[in-house]
Amino acid sequence: MSLEVTGLLGLIHLILIVYAIVKIIGSPSGTGSKVIWIVIVLLLPVLGLILWFLFGPS
Repeated sequence: MSLEVTGLLGLIHLILIVYAIVKIIGSPSGTGSKVIWIVIVLLLPVLGLILWFLFGPS
């Protein structure tokens, strides 16, 4: 992969992480579940985003 494509994919990934964190913080869920989701998204970036998109927003 070229450097431009890699940089673009990294930027898209960063935008998705920021989007997920903003949506998690703004959700009506309890503080505990918000913290857990944020930790999952930050510690497992790709898998955490996939899990959040599948199971997080309810």
